[in-house]
Amino acid sequence: MNRSVITGSGATIPDEIVKNTDFIHQQFYSEDGERIPVSNPIIIDKFSKITGIEERRYAPAHLNSSDLATSASALAIEDSGINPETLDFIIAAHNYGDVSHESFQVDTVPSLASRVKHRLGIINPSCVAFDVLFGCPGWIMALMQADAFFKAGMAKRALVIGTETLSRVIDMYDRDSMIFSDGAGAAVLQYKEVEEDGSGILGTAALSHSLEEAYYINMDKSYFPQSDKAIRYIKMKGRKVYEYALTHVPAAMKECIDKSGVKIEEVRKIFIHQANEKMDQAIVDADGPKAENHHEKKQHTEDN
Repeated sequence: MNRSVITGSGATIPDEIVKNTDFIHQQFYSEDGERIPVSNPIIIDKFSKITGIEERRYAPAHLNSSDLATSASALAIEDSGINPETLDFIIAAHNYGDVSHESFQVDTVPSLASRVKHRLGIINPSCVAFDVLFGCPGWIMALMQADAFFKAGMAKRALVIGTETLSRVIDMYDRDSMIFSDGAGAAVLQYKEVEEDGSGILGTAALSHSLEEAYYINMDKSYFPQSDKAIRYIKMKGRKVYEYALTHVPAAMKECIDKSGVKIEEVRKIFIHQANEKMDQAIVDADGPKAENHHEKKQHTEDN
């Protein structure tokens, strides 16, 4: 039987480390434009306890999202050992395109996938490059699209990329800005013959709620009262996102596991795209039995 299998992976994480203590002198304002009447050490300590984040990485001035994506892709291709000219698709998942240092203008033409193909020097015109904008789980959706192309007989090899430089679109006066950072990851996916109990994608599931949920993460003006109202930054309704995740993510995970035919007791790792340790643990707790080996502090789940 044939199945979609990840045969190579690569990641690019910027060298610039920004610690929580680097925000100690930052001015934070509320959504109403009022200075938050709590000292920064208290704000930072609460942030650390909730998210588990102690530091993040920001891209240097000379690198954009497509640069990080290209580096990660080159590593994934090398790891897989394939000839890049044999790729049928290059799919890049992102939300904000390239945003140059000290600029707030999003640049998405040509697509980031096309930029990666260009920088990798891939000549094959049948290698189709396109982008996916699907919020936080964009890379998973790109992976699901590649899997669907394979099953439809439209492709056999794909490069799937996730990349972002969120440090270029954050509002430094918004305390939620501390949660965002930069980086890229890529994987080579191939449609291969495997054993019945072999590796590969066993099941997938996706949900999309777009009523009031559509604006839980959006672009809006800075919280700083004297800011330029025409410039927009990433904004997040943290409490709403938290409640949404606890309500809907476990259901999607269970649907995926049920489709795969794997018993939840057999799941050893869970990888959750959410930079919030408290939320990650709550999602895992909601998704299955509280077996001791499921709940080590840093444990994560593997999407089959």
